[in-house]
Amino acid sequence: MKKNKLFKILAVVLVVITTALITRFLTVQTLLGSGTNYTKMVFLEKYVRENFLYNKNIKDEDFETGKLKGLVAGLNDPYSQYLTKEELNSLNEQTSGRFHGIGVLISPAEDGTVTVISPLKGSPAERAGLEAGDKILKIDGEDFSSEKINEASKAIRGKVGTEVNLLILKKDTNETKEIKVKREEVKMDSIISDKIGEYGYIGIIMFDEETGKDFETALNKLTSENVKGIILDLRGNPGGVIDGAVQIGDAILPESTFVTLKNNKDEIVEEYKLDSKYNNINMVVLVNEGSASASEILSGAIKDLKRAPIVGQKTFGKGIVQTVSKLPGGDGIKLTTAEYFTPSGKSIHKLGIEPDYKVEIPKDVKGIGIEYQDTDTQLQKALQILKENAGNKAE
Repeated sequence: MKKNKLFKILAVVLVVITTALITRFLTVQTLLGSGTNYTKMVFLEKYVRENFLYNKNIKDEDFETGKLKGLVAGLNDPYSQYLTKEELNSLNEQTSGRFHGIGVLISPAEDGTVTVISPLKGSPAERAGLEAGDKILKIDGEDFSSEKINEASKAIRGKVGTEVNLLILKKDTNETKEIKVKREEVKMDSIISDKIGEYGYIGIIMFDEETGKDFETALNKLTSENVKGIILDLRGNPGGVIDGAVQIGDAILPESTFVTLKNNKDEIVEEYKLDSKYNNINMVVLVNEGSASASEILSGAIKDLKRAPIVGQKTFGKGIVQTVSKLPGGDGIKLTTAEYFTPSGKSIHKLGIEPDYKVEIPKDVKGIGIEYQDTDTQLQKALQILKENAGNKAE
């Protein structure tokens, strides 16, 4: 695997309890403006200080933070954000793998809502009935929109044992529903590995710094046990650091270009290559509408290279990546910096990846994954395909 980069790239939908974070240090000079714009800023600040009803609560640092947040918000990109020191530290804490919350991954949607990408398997959110595509309208009675995604994340997290009340717009009925969820300490392992009879199962919850190594360990163990095939489950995977996806691609894909990143000048800024050594075991991949970003990079490469059939539903369609940079003083910025392209040169942004076998999950199913194999129709289809292709290996 060729690695030619100075820092890691973040390719993930914004999440409540986990985001793999890359950090670099920048030295910048901030110009608040000049000429007419600067005059407007001075006038506006003076007007607010004199007339705002609660002006006694105004802090100078709040004004400065607001100006910086407004600068990034003016890009109208739901994935780009100015982060205070507290918000940046919160993202850093999330990489530890232990969180106090309900175990739900959220994203700012283009319709202005806070949208559920996926509840973590076995989490309080999943047990409460939250599903990919649901909209979170209110948290403990307070309205939240995509512009307040960080505040929404903070409001959902909290002390273990306490409850959070959510007003949800359900994706399937388009009706609102109140859900009460008790917060827990959520431990998120990025890999789930098991066997279903003679076949191996590896579920990837998200891509963090350890995912690639953990995947190779699980794959080698299952291969040594002579399983007849592997089900790679990327459903509900919101993405993560690209490195994890590349390492997994290197383990299961032939020599090729894995993914290409281009900047706003249409220049190639990163091109990830795979070597010729790989495990060619028979495989089927599962995806759904909660599979996003780095999981789409991996499934897109698998599809382009015809490595394995893909089963499930069309993926989320996030084909852009963000870089998180630490600024002097401890604040940071998460900025969309590149678009990625699959090995065949396709962009999937806002399009998603179509499965080879489209299979829906019945509405009354309580969950998906190996523990729900009796009712998980997508998993059942994957097993059927593996059995039909028994003995075959990728060429």
